[in-house]
Amino acid sequence: MESHFARAVRSGRRRTEAFSRGYRRVAPAVLRISVGLVYLWFGLLKFVPGASPAEDLATRCMSVMTFDLVPPGVSRPLLALMEVLIGAGLVTGLLLPLTLAVFFVHMAGVFATLALLPDDVWVDGVPPVPTMDGQYILKNIVLIAACLTVATRGAERAEPAKPTERAGPTPGEPAAAAPDPARPPVGHRLAVGHRPSP
Repeated sequence: MESHFARAVRSGRRRTEAFSRGYRRVAPAVLRISVGLVYLWFGLLKFVPGASPAEDLATRCMSVMTFDLVPPGVSRPLLALMEVLIGAGLVTGLLLPLTLAVFFVHMAGVFATLALLPDDVWVDGVPPVPTMDGQYILKNIVLIAACLTVATRGAERAEPAKPTERAGPTPGEPAAAAPDPARPPVGHRLAVGHRPSP
């Protein structure tokens, strides 16, 4: 007789498998919306001077990349707007290819900080020990992985289904007989007066 513990284990396994099957269908959407919410949240903070702990680092990196042509008072709202638009695109799924392209451009700028401002992101300015700001940047690897999953899943769905070519007969199906090269086709034999063999 099955014990109560064994029944509980079996029931738990069934529920876990059912959850896994259901979650696999929505996993890309969960990743997309989660990253979008993070972007929306952090982007909105940058609209308020002093509200975002990453504001100073981001604006200084922008100044370095633009050779001080874009002052912090301009780069901060521009970065905020970019992050909010990325977040909105990810949450809603609208213009998703464009949103993902802007996301990866933004991530390239974020990771450029590791090289452009080493004294701010590495202890003593030398890798591999990151400062708190460096850790703030490096955690974006997870966001990149999530958006790569979203982008590749979207590309898979966009590809038209290709018909598969049959490599040979299926198991149990007789193979087609090869034509005899010494025996002319039936139509040719009938045309020249040959009687078909029984």
